[in-house]
Amino acid sequence: MNKNGQALVEYILIIALISVIAIALVNYFGGYLKDAITKTSCSLVDEEYVKGDKPGEGYCRGEEENDSE
Repeated sequence: MNKNGQALVEYILIIALISVIAIALVNYFGGYLKDAITKTSCSLVDEEYVKGDKPGEGYCRGEEENDSE
């Protein structure tokens, strides 16, 4: 009997499971990661970070936007 085919199928199943878990984690934590990157970029360009209602909706507010309020 040839067990190479069985080992290949097992490896494919493991890779598929890891891929599904990775995609789920990115979907779950994606908004938080986007907010962290946005917050960092706001500080680099000297703008104020404004937190959004949901994760991933934060944005930078510049001085010209602050003057109009």
